[in-house]
Amino acid sequence: MTDPWVALATGTDPGRWLGRLRHAHEVFTTAGRLEHPVRPVVAESWRRSARARVSPDGTAPVELGTDDLGPYRDGHPLAPVMPVIRELMCTYATDGEHLLAVCDAHGRLLWVEGHPKARRAASRMNFVEGARWAECVAGTNAPGTALAVGRPVQVFAAEHFRRTVQQWTCAAAPLHDPRTGRVLGAVDITGGDRLAHPHSLAFVQAVARAAESQLALLAPAPGDGTVQLTALGRDEALFVAGGRRVRLSRRHSEILVTLARHPEGLGGDELLVELYEDESVTPVTLRAELSRLRRLLGPDLLLSRPYRLSAVVDADFDTVARRLASGSVASALGVYAGPLLPGSQSPSVVRLRHRLDEQLRAALIARGDPGLLADWAHSPWGEDDLPVWRALAAAAPGDRRPALLARVRALETEQGAAGPGPVLELP
Repeated sequence: MTDPWVALATGTDPGRWLGRLRHAHEVFTTAGRLEHPVRPVVAESWRRSARARVSPDGTAPVELGTDDLGPYRDGHPLAPVMPVIRELMCTYATDGEHLLAVCDAHGRLLWVEGHPKARRAASRMNFVEGARWAECVAGTNAPGTALAVGRPVQVFAAEHFRRTVQQWTCAAAPLHDPRTGRVLGAVDITGGDRLAHPHSLAFVQAVARAAESQLALLAPAPGDGTVQLTALGRDEALFVAGGRRVRLSRRHSEILVTLARHPEGLGGDELLVELYEDESVTPVTLRAELSRLRRLLGPDLLLSRPYRLSAVVDADFDTVARRLASGSVASALGVYAGPLLPGSQSPSVVRLRHRLDEQLRAALIARGDPGLLADWAHSPWGEDDLPVWRALAAAAPGDRRPALLARVRALETEQGAAGPGPVLELP
């Protein structure tokens, strides 16, 4: 196999390959052992699915009901590019009795369209609008796994972790915000064995690129004097100004985040305290970093005496804070791409990171919405968050509570925490 992301090599007999995969799947789900011919990308996905306690015999949960789906979908950043996606995919999907699907960054299906026969069959496994197909809750599948690994991927038949999905083959590619690089969701094509071909993976990747190009064309031009700073969920912030996109170093990211939080400016000694844990770092070191940053950004943006930014900064972490302050918890979570500069130990960044995380998770627990709580709990930063898992177990429908309670018990054992929080029991 020359491309590890393609499910079948040219000339492979799908029937024989399917039999070997089914045997390997049975061995893994019963004995936890991986056998040939499972591809590395699938093997890692199966391991993640098992760690997330996904049942091989379960079905995807529907998290967005009819009342919630419409408004959420209409306001989603991918809504404006759906005409382009339909133009490129609908005829292919309908003629081939396939489905096209687009999900958000949490793996929730927002649009599922295509051949009526395929839609009816897919509905039996909850491949429907509003259902969550993130890998951590639905196991290995193309849209969920594409979001998990951050690149286009094809999943063939018994490579799916759940048995109810193993009659299907799918290919999906992530969709990104062209300005910030943030993942907005994924586009997927799902159907029968005929999709187990390199062309389907290339096709869905081309559709994703076309959609991202359309997003770039539709994006409003930044206002005069405004710059954008994206620092959530990444150690190297993205700076956008005047059509330029600059990926900053870790230290420069810390400096810009700190100055963005202090528009009034900071003196050299103040900035030194905000940025460095190590008291041995000298003012000369800081001035050298600021000089390099000024050359990178341009002399008119970074001012001195005090150090400050001359432009208004539109930062993603400020957007989350504003939406939380207005009570828009779902909207705030939609912007939150992860902890602020997660690898940074800069005192000012650590304080802001902790404050933003605590405010958001407290708002989620207070809201008690199982879908929003699940978004946090199944994220990399929320997978060990015991209070959120407790809140999710309390808010979830009865049929989902046993698995959630098992996760709560496991976390309590791992963390040596019998409380705080009520001990939840099944009714």
